[in-house]
Amino acid sequence: MAVQPIKLLLVDDHQIILDGLRFLFSSLENVEVIATLTDSRQVVLFLEAHEVDILVADLHMPHLTGIDLTLKARELFPDLKVLLLTMAEDAAHIREAIRAGVHGYVLKKTNKVDLEKAINHLMTGKRYYSQDVIDELAHARTDDHNNASPATIQHLTGREVEILKLISNENSTAEIADRLCISVPTVETHRRSLMTKLKAKNVAGLVKYAVKHGLV
Repeated sequence: MAVQPIKLLLVDDHQIILDGLRFLFSSLENVEVIATLTDSRQVVLFLEAHEVDILVADLHMPHLTGIDLTLKARELFPDLKVLLLTMAEDAAHIREAIRAGVHGYVLKKTNKVDLEKAINHLMTGKRYYSQDVIDELAHARTDDHNNASPATIQHLTGREVEILKLISNENSTAEIADRLCISVPTVETHRRSLMTKLKAKNVAGLVKYAVKHGLV
């Protein structure tokens, strides 16, 4: 009986990266790239209509981040595995992804062998973090007040977490909009949502939450 190939959906907002990833993953044994998407907003609709084993996504993307997609996958597609393939190698982003429930975290500077290990680990029910990721966590500060559990940020979207971090680092609304390639009204909407969800009366309350949970 023929072995069913492992079906991947690749998501990244840069087409040239997707083209390279498609070529790389397609060269792996028993792996099939069924689609690539540059718009993260299309992911849920695609998953509702197609069978996918592993979602491979970037961390930083417009609209829905890799964290957003991880949280949605946990809620809507509990059997789906999520592998974040990203350039973000700092401990804060790695911990955020782990809290959100990602199954694997690999840096874009990795090699083909590491990607193949990641795919195989995820398909056997294991989690996978590349050696660079493990090293970063091992050498990162441990006194960062990061006592968050996966449930801590589950009620915040990945975009809200990003904006919360930027607010806490004293970025203005206009600076946040420019950095994330979104409109000023969108940033203001996210800010109001954060104030409501976190029951904060002002920016100081938002910063206090971010510090408490190791987001800054």
